[in-house]
Amino acid sequence: MLIFKIFRSDEWAALRTEGHSVGAPVDVADGYVHFSTAGQAAETATKHFSGKEGLFLLACESDQMGDDLKWEVSRGGAEFPHLYRELRLTDVTWAQPLPLVNGKHEFPAGVLL
Repeated sequence: MLIFKIFRSDEWAALRTEGHSVGAPVDVADGYVHFSTAGQAAETATKHFSGKEGLFLLACESDQMGDDLKWEVSRGGAEFPHLYRELRLTDVTWAQPLPLVNGKHEFPAGVLL
């Protein structure tokens, strides 16, 4: 299944340049890379990126991450995917801008459940 990571433009640029990333500052602090499912992505955008421009939505295939991906209870008792290794550019299936339109992030068609 596809899981999603929201990156700021500089974080996405660094991943493309370096080929790997330990994630955003919150990921470094927590010791894993935070992801969301399609059903969780909009709430994640609102909670952690409200009003922020210059974001990118990265989609990754969870099955390709193997045992390094753990599903753990987090916000509201829901299970979220957490990656316990660096994120590799080769993990990214696709990436698209996540524009801010009228104060809300506009997700690509078909992403949100």
